[in-house]
Amino acid sequence: MSDRLDELERRIDGLRAGVRTAMRAKDTATARTLRAELRAAERAWDALVTGDLPGAAPDESPDGSPDGPPGARAAGASVGGAPRGGALVTVREQVHQALTLLAAPAQPRLVAAVSEALLGGTLRGSRLTSLRRDEERSFASSPYGRPYYLCAALTDRLSPARGLLTVSTWPLERRVVGPLSPRVDFLTCAMAVARQLGADPLAALDPRALRLLARMARNIPGAAADADTADLGPPDPARVAEAAARELAVHAGRDTRDRAELAGRATSQLDDRSRLFGATTLITVARDAVVGDTVTTSGPAGDTATRGRR
Repeated sequence: MSDRLDELERRIDGLRAGVRTAMRAKDTATARTLRAELRAAERAWDALVTGDLPGAAPDESPDGSPDGPPGARAAGASVGGAPRGGALVTVREQVHQALTLLAAPAQPRLVAAVSEALLGGTLRGSRLTSLRRDEERSFASSPYGRPYYLCAALTDRLSPARGLLTVSTWPLERRVVGPLSPRVDFLTCAMAVARQLGADPLAALDPRALRLLARMARNIPGAAADADTADLGPPDPARVAEAAARELAVHAGRDTRDRAELAGRATSQLDDRSRLFGATTLITVARDAVVGDTVTTSGPAGDTATRGRR
């Protein structure tokens, strides 16, 4: 599978370069052909990553044209500027849309829930487990060959945070997590969901969106009108956003300072790839450096230690 992914990624990178060249030369016919091939390659990459069965893509018409019949894309109504109807976009794009709406590092389960409830997506959290590794391989083979990468949040050890997805185009201060960051990010996500529901009447009527907001409101003091009857009706999005903002104001100053310090360390200590996907941890180094009966580990400053195998 890895070899096939690498082959597809090289083809995708080559097709993108070809499209740019054709557009600069104003060769619209060639550009159109290459764009169709690019879409097909990206669909094949997505199907390979997620394990989907091969077949006609949802945005492909019976005659093979990439845009489908007139009005095909209208099936995905717009929600907050993002297309509703996740079947029209790849898994990677659905994740990017959900993270953009949340504007904070998030677990795959929350990303999938937001995509389904607010963006009409079809994501499942289990399908995202290998996505970050695939993104890292793509970056290694062609650095900055894509407009964005789905990457890891960085811990206070500058290693990848387990199960936290971010977007490479975010400022580094938003992609690192300090001691208060999990709570700050949860409140930020709750505010984003509440405001989306408040701004979109259609989403506010969707039971999935209301269930998502209700689950988040239960963990925010003052978000429900009455704690004893909080489960009897959907929470008010405006009240949830206000309660989340109140608590966020308490933690934001300290969290901002912690994240600025971590971002400064990451900038000075890590290369481009590690700033996106995290530094190798000591555990990983130890596992990969087993030689004979000894294990050699390398510390952050380059010092080494050797111990016998137990």
